[in-house]
Amino acid sequence: MTTTDDRTTAAAVDPGPLIKLTIADCAAKVLHSAVALGVFGALADGPADADQVAAATGLHERMAPDFLDALAGLGLLERTGDRYGNSPLAEAYLVPGTATYLGGFVELTNETLYGTWGRLTEALTTGAPQHLDPDKGGFVGDRHKDPEKMKRFFAGLDAYSDRMGVEIARAVDWSRHTSFTDLGGARGNLAAVLVKEHPHLTAGVFDLERTRPLFTEHTTRLGLDGRVAFTGGDFFTDDIPKADVIVLGHILHGFGTDRRRELLNRVFAAVNPGGRVLVYDRMIDDERRDPERLLSSLHMRLVSQDGSEYRVGDLRTWLAGAGFADSTAQPLLGTHTLVTAVR
Repeated sequence: MTTTDDRTTAAAVDPGPLIKLTIADCAAKVLHSAVALGVFGALADGPADADQVAAATGLHERMAPDFLDALAGLGLLERTGDRYGNSPLAEAYLVPGTATYLGGFVELTNETLYGTWGRLTEALTTGAPQHLDPDKGGFVGDRHKDPEKMKRFFAGLDAYSDRMGVEIARAVDWSRHTSFTDLGGARGNLAAVLVKEHPHLTAGVFDLERTRPLFTEHTTRLGLDGRVAFTGGDFFTDDIPKADVIVLGHILHGFGTDRRRELLNRVFAAVNPGGRVLVYDRMIDDERRDPERLLSSLHMRLVSQDGSEYRVGDLRTWLAGAGFADSTAQPLLGTHTLVTAVR
């Protein structure tokens, strides 16, 4: 092929998607900074001009116009004349103090993703997981040393599990069950959402013993002291508390296939006859074509020794091998997949 042919071919292909991909992290950092500076909270009471937003958030006058207009271009703010207001998306999820606030999750991803992904090339060539400071979360969140940082880590997860809990509360016919256990339920946030939505349920959380003080503090603050029971232990060595329903959210993606099968066998033994298991993760489509799910899987390979996301079809095979039947799959929040199966 000649040089001329190369130029002709290049001219026929728009480089725009490549450029957008190259700078994709810039948009995410704009969001992270807006949350950190309190932009959406500053606009919670109504629109304001750039000077007013700058005064409320500490934005420098040189940076404010492009920053605020970029937020508007990303659909997070709305601009009318010289005044800015929260978009419906930001109003729903990014105003601090609201029940649907996801800012904690935004902050958590900012802290945990960038340092890890900065080591991607090293991981790709060595195969070694890129562990960061345990107090900054990631898959090594169970190794926290600082209780206050651990609380902050869980607070970021809670921001997401609030919405996840509401979706799961609606996705399952809970009237057929009387109890559930959330494996790896941390300080009990998802369990709290479920018992608020379905008060007839007896709720439990099974997690590492070191999590108990944070669980007690959090459920007491939510007014659910005594409504959700905590059992400390290890998934693979201690008995899983029996229940009609056992929930595994963001659990299986942390292990390799053999450990997943082992854990599902243990879960089957703990589910009461006629009960079911609920599994949610950012599962890969069976054709392995969804880039967002594949990026999530790559992230798990970055931060864990054996973890990754997995295909829905594979999970159904593992569930059947453990003894479960009638597995079904449905989308959850547009980002996850929920698979259920019956004992």
